[in-house]
Amino acid sequence: MTSRTDEALGYEQARDELIEVVRRLEAGGTTLEESLALWERGEELAKVCRRWLEGARARLDAALAEEEDGEGGGSPSGDA
Repeated sequence: MTSRTDEALGYEQARDELIEVVRRLEAGGTTLEESLALWERGEELAKVCRRWLEGARARLDAALAEEEDGEGGGSPSGDA
């Protein structure tokens, strides 16, 4: 479950922390318990990043759809 603190993280913050988690896991030298905690944290951070990216994609899609609607056949509203 994602905490409220995670939800307040910006994309760049979550991404940077995720990179650090992956680096620590790849470096090894942690106990099984520490590795599991890092993995769980990484999963939560990945969810935060995914939500940010999905939100950005939705905004881009909406902007592109508005642009296409404005270029469609017929006069744009407001033209005399």
